[in-house]
Amino acid sequence: MNNDYTVAVLGLGAMGLPMATRLASKLTVNGFDIAEPRLKLAKEAGINTFDSAQAAARGADALLLAVRNSEQLDEVLFGVNGVAAVLSKGSVVILTSTVGTEAIPATVARLADFGVELVDAPLSGGPVRAGEGDLLIVVGATPAAQRQAAPVLELLASTLSIVGDNPGDGQALKTVNQLLCGVHIAAAAEALALADALGLDQAKTLAALEAGAAGSFMLSNRGPRILEAYTEDGAEVLSRLDIFVKDLGIVGKAARAAGLAAPVAAAAEQLFLLGQAQGLAAEDDSAVIKVLAPTQRHTS
Repeated sequence: MNNDYTVAVLGLGAMGLPMATRLASKLTVNGFDIAEPRLKLAKEAGINTFDSAQAAARGADALLLAVRNSEQLDEVLFGVNGVAAVLSKGSVVILTSTVGTEAIPATVARLADFGVELVDAPLSGGPVRAGEGDLLIVVGATPAAQRQAAPVLELLASTLSIVGDNPGDGQALKTVNQLLCGVHIAAAAEALALADALGLDQAKTLAALEAGAAGSFMLSNRGPRILEAYTEDGAEVLSRLDIFVKDLGIVGKAARAAGLAAPVAAAAEQLFLLGQAQGLAAEDDSAVIKVLAPTQRHTS
């Protein structure tokens, strides 16, 4: 264990806790969450817990953030109880969230006033893969910041892709990634809704599709959860539907700024927006099938 390197993890939710737990196997980890039960779980996992974000972040070599959007990023770092002021010079903020490129330049400039660099490192995976160090992480950061963040990134990622030396490069690539992910989920839901409408067994249809040219990671990953959407409790929430409302919104904004038409992404975004309007925001994103087909016509 590298006791000389401390990483602070703010937010110990579905992704934060397994990442912190994974990091605690080799590094000193300080954690904070506003929910007392999450702090208890973190303490049981060998994480040093604190009663405030500033206390957890003070003196850390790296700060790992998983925030919902750019507004929350700004609040955590620079708000009334923001942690930027207590970070050590030479430390880094590792941003694992998809917030888009627009907020990055101002964040970089404000952190520089405190002698801190931003490592733009949005990730893909999920809670299970986070706990196993099996995430895909795409990084945009200066070489010096990359070196400072390396103990954290190397523990969390099975695939670590350095896409550029500038913060914002990671967000740009993740925006492209989310275009494909959102479209693939929407397409999988549409395909399985059509299968049901045609009287096919959805589970058998899914198995057949996975074995052929129509197969994809998202079909295999979300397909079984799409089929659980109609059960009493629905699929376990591993990725909320409204995350893709946010992410496909970022995709659309980026495409318009670049002067590029993105009609397929726009169609998928509308499907998720309809799901949010129908009260599915907090459900797993696989529940998007219920926008197309509120009920199953046939049961397997």
